[in-house]
Amino acid sequence: MKKANIISLGCSKNLVDTEMLLKQLNKAGYVTETDVENSDADVVIVNTCGFIGDAKEESVNTILEQVERKKKGLVKQVYVIGCLSQRYAKDLKQEIPEVDGFFGKFDWKGIMEKIGECFDESIRNQRILTTPSHYAYLKISEGCNRTCSYCAIPIMTGKHKSRDFDELLDECRELVKGGVKEILVVAQDLTYYGIDLYGKNRLAELIGCIADIEGVEWIKLHYAYPAGFPEELLTVMRERSNVCRYLDIALQHCSNHMLGLMRRGVTKQQTISLIRKIREEVPGIFIRTTLMVGHPGETEEDFQELCDFVRGMRFERLGVFPYSHEDDTYCDLHYQDDVDEKVKQERAEIVMKIQADISAQLSASLIGKRMRILIDRKEEEYYIGRTEHDSPEVDPEVLVSTNEELTVGKFCIVEITGADEYDLYAKVIKED
Repeated sequence: MKKANIISLGCSKNLVDTEMLLKQLNKAGYVTETDVENSDADVVIVNTCGFIGDAKEESVNTILEQVERKKKGLVKQVYVIGCLSQRYAKDLKQEIPEVDGFFGKFDWKGIMEKIGECFDESIRNQRILTTPSHYAYLKISEGCNRTCSYCAIPIMTGKHKSRDFDELLDECRELVKGGVKEILVVAQDLTYYGIDLYGKNRLAELIGCIADIEGVEWIKLHYAYPAGFPEELLTVMRERSNVCRYLDIALQHCSNHMLGLMRRGVTKQQTISLIRKIREEVPGIFIRTTLMVGHPGETEEDFQELCDFVRGMRFERLGVFPYSHEDDTYCDLHYQDDVDEKVKQERAEIVMKIQADISAQLSASLIGKRMRILIDRKEEEYYIGRTEHDSPEVDPEVLVSTNEELTVGKFCIVEITGADEYDLYAKVIKED
């Protein structure tokens, strides 16, 4: 039988694309698999990421590995899709001519035709989940209308394109029928949803309607933007018990000097006011954010202001990226990459050390509390679960030690018995 392996790199939005392509291949009669490095598949497709330098390097290295396997006769065909291919197809063709075809991020029809199959329009939004069956990502839009100085995403994905409101609800219903309990809503910019299609922001309405679908236990929101944040969303988060007290909102920096250079469209005071309002409107919320250090023009004073900001805001979840210079961005055209690479790394480590101390304190404060968790898997002597404040892959986990048999994909009530900087330890009280 025909066999295809898709190696999916990068973000959860890319993973959704992989899942949709898997469905097309499966419908065409292929046995499909994902992320098998030494697969014996006839066709290997590398779904690339082109967001930052490290991600691009990983994508190129993966392509080269599969090309080498093709040379050895272990793979018949190698194809490349995704963000890196969308942006650098011409260069990649010249550098790695052994690849059988390079396709843009959304050219699933092209790749299906290249391997001699037809793209089935009737199943274009159907997927084969690569996640555990109890959770799934829901991509509500593609692209971005923001003009942040450092970001190449709009170059690769184009302007913001919201997906149809009712189509998204239908997809959620189908996911729930398949056993999904947790919907992880993702987009490059959640907070712009609906404006392009309907002339108004419909994010709060969409989340409210998803919350009304029977069987949806948890909804988590990823990649909000501070400028133009739809505050009506906070009412939905507060009033709907299955909308988790969790929000992923990328802030990037806090100093007005840097926010201006980054073209973020928001000030420090507006940022602080928004975070305070979110906490007031949704008591108990956990906020995840990402920050960037070493952007062109960042002074030592800017960096110290950022450190003070992190100490003061005490974010429950936080990640830091050293600035990565990207071709054709506003930074590339207008700024000099004037912060030394070593300084960038040192600044990132300093911020993460501050955050590690905060995280350790917050985790310790949970000891003795009872929490509802979703069991993701079992590893050796532990069942691994997550609270409503944690998303897969990026956030802390709860390690449950028990002699009882717990069911993966089910909820249970646990008591937190210990904590380290990030992960929690717990004992079972009861299955929920």
